[in-house]
Amino acid sequence: MTRLRRNCPPGLPVHIIQRGNNRRNCFVSEADYKAYANWLLEASLRFEIKIHAWVFMTNHVHLLVTPMTPHAVSKSMQYLGRYYVRYFNYRYQRTGTLYEGRFRSSIIQSEQYLLACQRYIELNPVRAGMVDHPAEYKWSSYRAHALGAKVKMWTPHPEYLALGPTSESRLLNYRKLVSEEPGRMPISEIRKAANTGLSLGNDNFRREVEQLTGQRQHPLKRGPKPKTRQN
Repeated sequence: MTRLRRNCPPGLPVHIIQRGNNRRNCFVSEADYKAYANWLLEASLRFEIKIHAWVFMTNHVHLLVTPMTPHAVSKSMQYLGRYYVRYFNYRYQRTGTLYEGRFRSSIIQSEQYLLACQRYIELNPVRAGMVDHPAEYKWSSYRAHALGAKVKMWTPHPEYLALGPTSESRLLNYRKLVSEEPGRMPISEIRKAANTGLSLGNDNFRREVEQLTGQRQHPLKRGPKPKTRQN
């Protein structure tokens, strides 16, 4: 399936996935995670993106960000790739690409969908069988959202802030939210949006994104293949 040309308008949250080439590890030691986080912070400040959620898995990364300027997402990921790949290749005496092609992304509708996507991101280590509870995994945003950990690169999204009037109430309500069943937002829908580049939201939101970007945001309907004429 042909992927859509990337277009991430300022002010709309974006779910980003970047995978290691051939599913190989892009993090080997704790120093690697720290180095990536450092350059991610630098990129967010340089190109003006707000980082709401993240998880650094051994062979891929999920980010939930809001760009504040045009092309901020692409510039940030290019910056990360340039510096982190150079660091990783030097540290492990390797050459060549670290990531598989370009990163994947989808625009997210804030209402109803953003917290579902954030929850999906932070539960990745649990689904992978790496930990029993998201609080046990160090390299995700769960500890900031649910336990009050202070992280420099973190900017809580307004949907998260709306969970309660105080920090304590938001932490409690977020822990409850993550512990609940996924509800009506299946994992497959989030994955499909990221893999195809289509926005994640209701039909009205998709139409708004289409008008804003000039790009199709609804999947193409599959029809019967045209019959070939025989000579």
